[in-house]
Amino acid sequence: MSDLTYAEVSAKLQARWPETKMDPSLERIQRLTELLGDPQKAYPVVHLTGTNGKTSTARMIDTLLREAGLRTGRFTSPHLETVRERITLNGEPISEERFVEAYAEIAPYLDVVDAEQEHPLSFFEVIVAMGYSVFADAPVDVAIIEVGLGGTWDATNVADGVVSVITPVAVDHAHILGPDPVTIAGEKSGIIKPGGTAVIGQQSFDVLEVLQRRATQVGAQVAREGLEFGVTSRTVAVGGQLISIKGLAAEYEDIFLPLHGEYQAHNAATALAAVEALLGATEQTEGRVTTELVQAGFAEVTSPGRMEVVRTGPTVIVDAAHNPHGAEATAATVSEAFAFNPLIGVVGVMKDKDVYGVLEAYEPIMETVVVTRNSFDRSMPAEELGEIAAEVFGEDRVVVKPHLVDAIDEALRLAEQNAIAFGSGGVLITGSVITAGEARTLLVRKPKEANR
Repeated sequence: MSDLTYAEVSAKLQARWPETKMDPSLERIQRLTELLGDPQKAYPVVHLTGTNGKTSTARMIDTLLREAGLRTGRFTSPHLETVRERITLNGEPISEERFVEAYAEIAPYLDVVDAEQEHPLSFFEVIVAMGYSVFADAPVDVAIIEVGLGGTWDATNVADGVVSVITPVAVDHAHILGPDPVTIAGEKSGIIKPGGTAVIGQQSFDVLEVLQRRATQVGAQVAREGLEFGVTSRTVAVGGQLISIKGLAAEYEDIFLPLHGEYQAHNAATALAAVEALLGATEQTEGRVTTELVQAGFAEVTSPGRMEVVRTGPTVIVDAAHNPHGAEATAATVSEAFAFNPLIGVVGVMKDKDVYGVLEAYEPIMETVVVTRNSFDRSMPAEELGEIAAEVFGEDRVVVKPHLVDAIDEALRLAEQNAIAFGSGGVLITGSVITAGEARTLLVRKPKEANR
């Protein structure tokens, strides 16, 4: 039992290098996991990278594997509301007590590595090591691991994925990963490991070529969306959509997915192919994926902060899209699944993002945009965001509210006021995972926590 409190552990983690500060090397995390006995080798790993859709796809894989009777660990980032979301066992974030224990167990080794290396371990490297250790201790039957950034040099890449999943690759973190999808794909392809299976979601031809080349170099099998697997039909339904999927082993018809958006249907196809690739890998698990399992698993899928309806009257949607590719998908989904008149936007973005591109994606669907900021230092000041928004929307369609709570209140007022004359108003809160998470904290009433 550790004498540390959860707040003290959180403070120690926050005092380390932030996730935005990069030193492309696996030396520190490799040294740490070596001292810990390489916990990431204690279970098979499904490893995910890509620009958008990673977390939703990881959650779908997790749900399907649990439906198949497996004990799962899932590591995703960033988190919406609590850092504990990053490390889940059987779909639930670990408790504060377990989080503190996990840190205390590896703390002596952190000091050793910090003393040996030129740079100390970062926040993300420590969290990764904690996750891998928790999963080994549980123990889990399989771990679903989402990269933090990129692939080759990401701290999670000390694990060797039996299945490597690459969701659509677009431009994000260009100052770190590269200026175009092909360059970025080269970095992300580093999670494809010898003898494994690469499950590749929808990609441009040039990106697909990069990923296939890596798979050939390391002797990995390839399953490509649109060729080996894919969505065969999709119909909008109340509360989500009805889809049929051509899998690697069979056709799966009439699957209800309680998530909105065409992109989520593609995420579902990718997740199902990854599960098939994993469970078809041994005689013991072959044939475990049935239509009944797929229907039951997908029916339970949730994706907090991804086109999530958090309130009605007026309807408020929270979405974590933070780059043009993601914003375009969100805009298309809102137009398809809802009939808002008007739609009021609340947008808070990080200043290192393609802000203009994000706003351009939303301009056709938002009557008015209320620009704001979240609590993080990297958040773009509302006044600065307002100037950019005025270029895209025109000054008369932009409202500046520096505090998120005030921005939400203003958006609700506008949606209700204008809906009296024109129809059913709605609010979309978006622009950043942090903005989505902080809005969710303000708007979602939490049940009493019952974690282990």
